[in-house]
Amino acid sequence: MTVSRRPEVLIAWASQVLRQAGVPELDSHEAARLLVRSDQRGYGTHGLARLSTYCDRLRDGTFNPRPDIRIERHASVWVVQADGAMGQVLGAHVLRAARKSLQSTPMLWLAIQRTGHLGALGVLALEAAEAGLLCLLGQRTPPLLGLLGFQRRAIGHNPFAFAAPAGAGQPPLVFDMACSVAARGHILLAARSNEPIPGDWALDAQGQPTTDAKAAATGMLLPTGGYKGMGLAMMVECLAAAFAAQAGAVQQKSMALPANGAVGNESAFMLLLNPNFAQVAETVASGQGDQQTELRDAPSDVLPGVHYDDTSPVAQPVSYAENMAHWIGHYMQSADDGLARVPGQRGDAMEAASLATGLAYPPAIEAELQALAQRTQIELP
Repeated sequence: MTVSRRPEVLIAWASQVLRQAGVPELDSHEAARLLVRSDQRGYGTHGLARLSTYCDRLRDGTFNPRPDIRIERHASVWVVQADGAMGQVLGAHVLRAARKSLQSTPMLWLAIQRTGHLGALGVLALEAAEAGLLCLLGQRTPPLLGLLGFQRRAIGHNPFAFAAPAGAGQPPLVFDMACSVAARGHILLAARSNEPIPGDWALDAQGQPTTDAKAAATGMLLPTGGYKGMGLAMMVECLAAAFAAQAGAVQQKSMALPANGAVGNESAFMLLLNPNFAQVAETVASGQGDQQTELRDAPSDVLPGVHYDDTSPVAQPVSYAENMAHWIGHYMQSADDGLARVPGQRGDAMEAASLATGLAYPPAIEAELQALAQRTQIELP
């Protein structure tokens, strides 16, 4: 029988499980909330399906349950030493700190060192966008990608996400992808359920296409778009691994991935922008005489965010929200049925539905959660 549970019930239970694994109360609640929210928004591969593995990593020392997270601030560049923190704990911590700083500065670049698996990057990016910020983040993983004929994994599938406020009354735009055709989490779920996978998702250990999820889990993932996906993975490797590198990082970097994923001590990056600082103040467009004509005739890249109307000598500011509403509205009406969808809208609808109907898990994941409840002696309601 399928069991549906309210999100707040699952958050309370998962938080209790994490506390038993040594995570402090505030951190355990934040991590549980982000895991459950991942499920609510359709990231089933990165929600409570990860909880048992995370508990294993906390107990074997791969994740640090009580990290000393430190931020070295160098103007708009922060170097974040995560001290082996769970990725969800680290993400919540840096977003709290960044939101305060971005009230007085337009941009922050975070080079993150020694963090655990960040989970669904799209959820972290979403929470930044809900605070009014644009966010781009990515995380380096051990090698996973290969092309036909490769004899070993060449580079990580290095996921990244982007989110942006979409204007009043609209859910944020959220784009989240790994550089592989399919996220490894989908393959791991298929392996746990003994289900086949599509033939264009992965290669076996000999570099040949496979539909066997277990063979794929020990083999290689195919990059999305072929060599283009490889190029995106290299970009994230540069921004997350090389840019956030520290002394001895090459020797410490993990080049192997356990069968159930979720490595620790990896690097990541996060770029946060406050769009309010990009708006041209109305005073710029309120000059007099020749100055008005000079502004009107200036190249558009001189004053970004300003629309020049040739019928008027005064520059007309176009706000971030107006621009977003304009292109999103055009995009959504482009399909024959007028139902084109912007990334993030589906997740928003799923999250709203989960608040009304609760969350139910596939049988394999439900069984794992029940096994975790039995092992921890914390009853799953």
